[in-house]
Amino acid sequence: MASAARFYQVSKGFNDGSEYHSVLDGVELTLEQGDTIALTGPSGSGKSTLLNLMAGFEIADSGEIELGTESTKHWKDNKWSEFRRRQLGVIFQQFNLLTPLNVKDNIAFPLHLIGQDWSPWCQHLIDKLGLSGLEHRSVEQLSGGQQQRVAVARALAHKPMLLLADEPTGNLDQSSGLQVMSLLSELASEAGSTVLMVTHSSECAAFMQRHWQLKQGKILEVSSVQSKEA
Repeated sequence: MASAARFYQVSKGFNDGSEYHSVLDGVELTLEQGDTIALTGPSGSGKSTLLNLMAGFEIADSGEIELGTESTKHWKDNKWSEFRRRQLGVIFQQFNLLTPLNVKDNIAFPLHLIGQDWSPWCQHLIDKLGLSGLEHRSVEQLSGGQQQRVAVARALAHKPMLLLADEPTGNLDQSSGLQVMSLLSELASEAGSTVLMVTHSSECAAFMQRHWQLKQGKILEVSSVQSKEA
C-alpha cells in the first residue's frame, strides 16, 4: 500500500537579516494511508511550517516530499493547485469560511472546483455534524462551534486523501472542541482520509491513533495505538 505522505531529510528555515534560523532539520516521516496523527511541540517549533510544506504553501530548502506515489520535487504551482483541490482537505483554527456564502454553499465550494455535484455523502456530513436545518443560513450567524463543524464538512466533502488540521479547536471552548474532535475523527475514518493534526491539547491528541512531537527540528514518536497494545 502506498503511503499518503513521506518526508526525506526535509529541512526548512528562515533568514532574519544576515542570520539563518533553522526550523525543520532533516525531518524524516511517513504517514501511512489511514493514519491519524497528532503533532505537538512548543510554540515556534515549526508545526505549522511542516503542514505548510505538506500542502505546498511553502517550499522546503532541501530534502524531498512524496505525496501518494509521486515526488513533489519538480511540481510547479499548477500541479500543487491540482493536488490541493482534489486530494487535500484543510481545517484552520480561524475557520476561514466564505462569509458571503451560506452553510451549504461553503461545503459545496471545493466540489465546484473539481466539477463534482452535491452527494449523499455531503448530506451525511450535514446530518452527522448537527447542521441540518442550517443549510441556507449565513455562516456569520453561526456560533463558533457550528462554524468549525461547517469547516470540517467542507474539508471532507470531496473525501480527500490527506486532511491537515491546524489547531482545529483552538478557538472553541473545551466542550465544543471535544465534540468537534469526536466528529472529525469519526468522519475522517469514514472518508478514508489520512489525518495530520497540530494541537496543543492532550485531550484532542487522544482522538488520534499516533502522537508525534516536533522538537529541535526533529520528529519524535511519542505514542501510538500499536505501541500501547504491544
